[in-house]
Amino acid sequence: MSQNEAKIIGLILTSITFALTIFAMIISSTVLITLIYQWYHNRIKQDDKITIYLCIQIYLCMLIVAAITLSMNIRTLLGDLTGQSFHSFWCIFSGYLALIHISAMYMAFVNQAFYRLIRIVYPRYRYFQSLKFYTGLFITEYLCAIGIQYVIRAWNGIIYLIDDHFCYVSFKNLQVVMWTGSFVYLLPCLCTMAIYLRITLFLRNQTNTPTLVTRQRQDRDVFIVRRILMIIIFLIALGLSAMFFILRFAITGNYYPLTVRIIWLPVATSTAGLSVASVYCIPQLKSTIRKVFQQHRVVVANVAI
Repeated sequence: MSQNEAKIIGLILTSITFALTIFAMIISSTVLITLIYQWYHNRIKQDDKITIYLCIQIYLCMLIVAAITLSMNIRTLLGDLTGQSFHSFWCIFSGYLALIHISAMYMAFVNQAFYRLIRIVYPRYRYFQSLKFYTGLFITEYLCAIGIQYVIRAWNGIIYLIDDHFCYVSFKNLQVVMWTGSFVYLLPCLCTMAIYLRITLFLRNQTNTPTLVTRQRQDRDVFIVRRILMIIIFLIALGLSAMFFILRFAITGNYYPLTVRIIWLPVATSTAGLSVASVYCIPQLKSTIRKVFQQHRVVVANVAI
């Protein structure tokens, strides 16, 4: 591949990532504002409050990740078109912020899975079904993410990528890549899959429940867990391309020049997909959004009359 061809392909990949990131930001911000508005006006059922609260955490993280991705895309496009350099302290800082908030987003999905595990499998543990617990858990995880990513400063983990015009992990530094990949991607994905596997096995073993109401609730939980698989697929897809290029470089020692741009494309795709799939897959969230649009239709109809 010639240098000109690489530049054109890189520009196309960045443009697609830019468009997907804009879409993800629009959906995430719309849902987040809607949920906060409904929460503030006490229009959420008491039984749904923890679920909606966890959704607020998820969409907040997705919005921040999308915003950071967008800033990286803008720098890449400007660098490609004008040759401008963006190497600075704030550029390095934004690279750390990206890792921290991607980690926080994954852990927010782990928290959601953990809440479902407690509610379905261990309903007697009331302490793990409180807003105070999940607030403290999210803050603790966020601080841990900061500490874990701070470690890579000693390894010069975040550098300015000259060909991509923004700061991020160099995939040539396998020590940093393995450290960040393990804590940001592998561990949260494994935890999420293990939790939903535990829930699935529990629900399968409860098929002979005598109470009709309990059976109906279990059938609803099975239906929700099946839909959650779509979210898990997006979470896994977000890091698959990165894992492929890490293994490729570790085995062959050859670094593909468009690695970073190819990696950020599925990140933007998965973020956009997660922002839509979460509304579809989480009944409480879907119900809340639907009520808002129904109220909006009623108001518009009254004004028209």
